[in-house]
Amino acid sequence: CQAVCGEIDASGERALPLATDVLQEEQLVRARHAILDRWGRIDILVNAAGGNVPAATLSEGQSFFELGIDGFRQVLDLNLLGTILPCQVFGAAMVANDPSSGTIVTISSMAAQRALTRVAGYTAAKGAIDSVTRWLAVDLAQRYGGGIRVNAIAPGFFLGEQNRALLTHPDGTLTARGQRIVDQTPASRFGDTSELVSTLLWLCGDGSRFVNGVVVPVDGGFSAFSGV
Repeated sequence: CQAVCGEIDASGERALPLATDVLQEEQLVRARHAILDRWGRIDILVNAAGGNVPAATLSEGQSFFELGIDGFRQVLDLNLLGTILPCQVFGAAMVANDPSSGTIVTISSMAAQRALTRVAGYTAAKGAIDSVTRWLAVDLAQRYGGGIRVNAIAPGFFLGEQNRALLTHPDGTLTARGQRIVDQTPASRFGDTSELVSTLLWLCGDGSRFVNGVVVPVDGGFSAFSGV
């Protein structure tokens, strides 16, 4: 984080790295104060914290009835409450500053739109995020005039540290699950992070001023493909 902020500063822009637990409201409030002290306003919130944990994922041969509730709850807290709390803390600053503008974007998942095996807790959490995105978009628009927009992105499959062991072998070849995903993706590959970032920039910019309450898939056609 410090290295990235250094690159931003070197480019002539300004950055402020703040380590914050999204489940701790006091830390979020401190981060909000630090940002407002530095820039005087908050225009964009990107909810990107989240992920899965092994305890909320069914292992091979394990049934839903054997899934531990503690891991399930941990994933719900991280993904759902870890989105709602930042929306409350930073969204309030947007309203207080200028309710005629502001953008909230949450990173959802294809697991919210298609039934993906094994990831029970993650599926439930991301499905809830999609519902909250639509609800909050309507609520803020009705209360404050539609200037603050709330949307989400549903990434398809991008290789990362949390899913690498599920999708690839140590030698880099695809696991059976990884191969099935590629076969079900019309683009026939995993996504590149630049393709995700470009959609995020669009949702944060003026080009999407009339886009509100939607979940945008960035998935190479995965969600559109029936398999036949």
